[in-house]
Amino acid sequence: MTESKRLAFLQKTTAEGSSDPLAWYGLAMEYRKLERWDEALQTFTSLRSMKPDYVAMYLMCGQMLEGIARQDEAREWLEAGIEQARQKGDSHALGELESALDALD
Repeated sequence: MTESKRLAFLQKTTAEGSSDPLAWYGLAMEYRKLERWDEALQTFTSLRSMKPDYVAMYLMCGQMLEGIARQDEAREWLEAGIEQARQKGDSHALGELESALDALD
């Protein structure tokens, strides 16, 4: 699937009310890849409110925010992700999130 078709498919899927976290995460990552930062953040935020325990989004959003020099927001996302990873017992994600947070300081 080409990039534009993938983006259109994910936009359609989420606009139709899908609660599939993979669709929302995929859309946020497509926006991130296209450097459409505000749309990426909005999509990550929507996913976070629907499925706060979807741990992967915290690292990806935090790294994106760090990359566009929004350190305070990046820190908030990473810290929230650390909390979610702890609650889920996901030690791999926890380690990645802690490393990313350490790199901010």
